[in-house]
Amino acid sequence: MSDQKIPVTVLTGYLGAGKTTLLNRILTEDHGRKFAVIVNEFGEIGIDNDLVVDADEEVFEMNIGCICCTVRGDLIRIIEGLMRRKGKFDAILVETTGLADPAPVAQTFFVDADVSKDARLDAIVTVADAKFLSERLKDAPEAKNQIAFADVILLNKVDLVSLDELEEVEARIRGINPYAKLHLTTRCDIELDAVLGRNAFDLDRILEIEPDFLQVEEHDHDHQHSHEHHHHDHDHKHDESCAPDCGHDHHDHSHKHHDHAPKVLHDEEMQSVSIVLDGAVDPELFLPWINEVVQRDGPDILRSKGILAFPDEPKRYVFQGVHMILDGELQRDWKPEEKRNSRIVFIGRRLKQDELRAGFAACAAEAAKVG
Repeated sequence: MSDQKIPVTVLTGYLGAGKTTLLNRILTEDHGRKFAVIVNEFGEIGIDNDLVVDADEEVFEMNIGCICCTVRGDLIRIIEGLMRRKGKFDAILVETTGLADPAPVAQTFFVDADVSKDARLDAIVTVADAKFLSERLKDAPEAKNQIAFADVILLNKVDLVSLDELEEVEARIRGINPYAKLHLTTRCDIELDAVLGRNAFDLDRILEIEPDFLQVEEHDHDHQHSHEHHHHDHDHKHDESCAPDCGHDHHDHSHKHHDHAPKVLHDEEMQSVSIVLDGAVDPELFLPWINEVVQRDGPDILRSKGILAFPDEPKRYVFQGVHMILDGELQRDWKPEEKRNSRIVFIGRRLKQDELRAGFAACAAEAAKVG
């Protein structure tokens, strides 16, 4: 069924980072796909209007208003209008310049039944400026939001910074969001398949997008494991399907500074927490708990996701959330070789790590029996 839904890619990032370059590339490249484009602050974005028409695209403008309801209302209205012209385009791009937070856009696809019936959120793509991001992260909370929210990050304009500067800005990104795919680009020159068709919000793809999502050591609180897969994400042309022992050096890219373990600069305000329990959790304890957590701390929790084992349940329970809004379901069976453990991840501001760990631990199926 989801194949029938129109994929929606949300593009975010600071003004000047290169979103327009990426957008124009998507619209002009010869990939045979047609896009409808939804922008806000249309006056500022500078999509070449002729280009948009030439490329047989249609551009819809959202009224600018950063209040969630305005954005949601606009988006629902526009997408419903688009759906009456189904067949004219293959995908939708939503460009969110001027929106401090991509959350209301993402939430629209969780909340509104009419929208989610026809369209599905594919990925949130953030374009960041390698030269100015470190400064932005110090003075602009929305820059952190955009990094924390992303499924894919294009660290753009890497040709304008030294290797030391590049290493620092990458370490800052990792400290905020170790789970996004990170690509280093110049003039947003990237294979479009690295940006489009990611299926990052498809619950069943959480594992494929993050191959290390369940391979976690006991020391997960020091975050190191979260960063290992970034080594080979820097070269988007690298064939990730080849096995690690295939003779290709997965680290041998133009940026030699990655020969050692990547540096992580933890952010005082925004961070990610990953918690693993061996074995199953009791759904009658876990579901009320996770709902309570996101209702209470939702404004500070930007993204949450998890894969859980329930007792006597052959299928995996997979969920993800944007602020207070959660979406979860039982999915495919656990494979025999998979370890039936339960793992959740939060990305957000001032997360109450100890409280989250203790709360999740209390949901363990064993804890239920003892209690």
